Amino acid sequence: MAQASMDHDEAAAPRYGGFWRRVGATLIDSVILGVVMVAIGMFLPVIENAGISNISPAERAVGIAAEVNLTTIGTLILLAGGWLYAALLESGPKQATLGKMALSLQVTDLEGDRISFAQASGRFFAKLLSLIVFLIGFVMVAFTPRKQGLHDMLAKTLVIRRS
Repeated sequence: MAQASMDHDEAAAPRYGGFWRRVGATLIDSVILGVVMVAIGMFLPVIENAGISNISPAERAVGIAAEVNLTTIGTLILLAGGWLYAALLESGPKQATLGKMALSLQVTDLEGDRISFAQASGRFFAKLLSLIVFLIGFVMVAFTPRKQGLHDMLAKTLVIRRS
């Protein structure tokens, strides 16, 4: 009987999304958002080149010293697009961005339930705080018992591996 109880407890315990799996999901999501940003850039003036005329043809050929800056509208589109992408997908039925889906991860609240759009939005903007503190908020994922980053703790969320 004790063995059956222990097996049930092990089955009920979630498997948390580890640091490298989450890094991989973020890279996939970054590529997706980058492709969308380039597509948007074809229609809107979201990227400006600064300093291109000041570099030699050789430097230009390899991209050295060519500065690419987002315009104000480009920055707003990138921020709003990233927020809506993350918040809508993480609060949606799959509970994951495309990168997280690809790596069998999903975002839940502390009880394992689906998070709200507001909670997903808070999680997204809390990531900005993790960035400001020299990425320490993200590195925390590797060292906390439930693999939570600062943004997860603030939003009261978990990233778990789907079975």
